[in-house]
Amino acid sequence: MPTTTERERQLREAGLRVTRPRLAVLSAVHDHPHLDTDAIIGLVRADLGAVSHQAVYDVLRALTGAGLLRRIEPTGSAARYEARVGDNHHHVVCRSCGEIADVDCVVGFAPCLTASVDHGFVVDEAEVVFWGSCPRCSTTSQPSGGNPRG
Repeated sequence: MPTTTERERQLREAGLRVTRPRLAVLSAVHDHPHLDTDAIIGLVRADLGAVSHQAVYDVLRALTGAGLLRRIEPTGSAARYEARVGDNHHHVVCRSCGEIADVDCVVGFAPCLTASVDHGFVVDEAEVVFWGSCPRCSTTSQPSGGNPRG
């Protein structure tokens, strides 16, 4: 978990000014990966007090553009943010509650998958989303002793 000093260094190395909103957003996303913008706004406001939606959106855009955060958009979900950048990991998403967890790359090298046809593109990333039920939802949705497949 990076310290405030390390987060300040990250901002400077990315060519960004160090501001309280940027530090608060970085902290929120580091401490709570895969949150949507509304949840991040709530955490930033709890930390700093009054901060506009637009200010947080602007900070998220700047941090994502600088490569300090990663924006993911699972189908049917609001955009989510995470601080795990620089690798080619994937995600598993619960169909019931929307919980998201990281999944390390299946093969280990970016991209993890090789496209059957690349159409002349130089592929540098493969995005895979695994879908299913998280442990909490899979136990609450199954009748006791029942077969989950029917």
